[in-house]
Amino acid sequence: MSHQRQSGILLHPTSLPGPDGIGSLGAEAFAFIDFLAETGQSVWQIMPLGPTGYGDSPYSSFSAFAGNPLLVSLQRLVEEGDLDPADVAGTALPEGEAHFGFTFSHKTRLLHKGAERFFRQGREERRQAYGNFHAHQGYWLDDYALFRALRQQFDDQPWNRWPEDIRRRDEAALQFWREELHAPILLHKYAQFVFFEQWFALKEYANSRGIRIFGDIPIYVSFDSVDVWANPHLFYLDQAQNPTLVAGVPPDYFSETGQLWGNPMYRWERMAQQDFSWWLARFRWNLTQADMVRIDHFRGFEACWAVPAKEKTAINGSWVPVPGDELFRRLQKELGQAPIVAEDLGLITPEVEALRDRFAFPGMKVLQFAFGSGPDNPYLPFNIERNSVIYTGTHDNNTTLGWWKSLPTADKEAVRAYLGTSGRDMPWDLIRLAMASVANLCILPLQDVLALDGRARMNTPGQAGGNWQWRYLPQAPTPEIRKRLADMTRTYGRFPERM
Repeated sequence: MSHQRQSGILLHPTSLPGPDGIGSLGAEAFAFIDFLAETGQSVWQIMPLGPTGYGDSPYSSFSAFAGNPLLVSLQRLVEEGDLDPADVAGTALPEGEAHFGFTFSHKTRLLHKGAERFFRQGREERRQAYGNFHAHQGYWLDDYALFRALRQQFDDQPWNRWPEDIRRRDEAALQFWREELHAPILLHKYAQFVFFEQWFALKEYANSRGIRIFGDIPIYVSFDSVDVWANPHLFYLDQAQNPTLVAGVPPDYFSETGQLWGNPMYRWERMAQQDFSWWLARFRWNLTQADMVRIDHFRGFEACWAVPAKEKTAINGSWVPVPGDELFRRLQKELGQAPIVAEDLGLITPEVEALRDRFAFPGMKVLQFAFGSGPDNPYLPFNIERNSVIYTGTHDNNTTLGWWKSLPTADKEAVRAYLGTSGRDMPWDLIRLAMASVANLCILPLQDVLALDGRARMNTPGQAGGNWQWRYLPQAPTPEIRKRLADMTRTYGRFPERM
């Protein structure tokens, strides 16, 4: 990670404005990059880009390698000739909230139409680009496209409820379904091609304006994913291919019963026997899509909280050692000093800190966690190191204004005493504290820059519904907000030299 003082904004692409029901990789995404450059930001932090399943969570995906077709810009498909202007006319939905259901049905229909036209009469250079994409990404693309086509064939049931021969990947069954589902398989490959065509065009533009993309790698994958279906030997599954051990975290700040995520646990010894090839491929591809990545739940690379699958909460789990040191040494040998940030929040032990520091991975410091426990709190600015990323809050926190309004009176007094202010200028009081800190990188959720309350919260851990819905309005970053952000970025030495 850069040792220069920098700052950036946390915003998932689904939260961008635009007419497609959720944010897309179209004009609004390019405009957001212009906003970042104008205000002196150097980093755009996003969440995972994979295709989402139940609950629309970017941390619950059908694939650790694929992109989310719902983010494809339909207008850009018009510009490429895959769709007609009439195909996308009159489909705009109200701004300010994500409409995943409409977007899924609407875009699936139009992607199907775009695929038919592309394979029939697409420009030669794009067809060659598709061929190159397929040749280089076939190691995950072929299984992914078949997996998605099979889910549709079997009424969107999870893969462990499919007929036994294809569930167990019998070679004859694989061959039969590849031929039987040739058309939908092509559709899913096309959707991946145009997603990454648009994503890399957007990343190239961001880089040209001095903006680095800060991606995200969830440590675990969903059970109902191509990753588990195609690699069942790498996970704790029983004879019926149901999980026997699942992931979570013990009781903590967010939940008295812990968090039972339900992701199947890795058989790390088998991954080590394969020289961590699956993880190396995952890191390579993610570091192609982004300029730096956050490892979500870094703690799980030292030891993971494994819970028997029959449990209803995460209380009755146990810590299981993980060969993280061996994995990261292998990664270092393969990729050199990879630009990785460790999400080291929660119950962190000296062993986890040693693993993080051994590879010089910056950790995360969240100011909403800094108050109420005295001067030894590791998130207080005078306790943090330069090789850190400081946040007012993350996607799992309330907005800073929502946090401030919900604080007990005594905790508010502690914050006021530390800041030396009345707190009337929240969240900008906390933004100023983050910007002024010694941390090399300061990341601000856009909700905080826009001074939005708890109604704009992105995610509440442990809450099944109502998450990932927030989108900002196009006019929300006003000239006054832009100037204030730029001025503060400059004041605290984070404005890049390009400007």
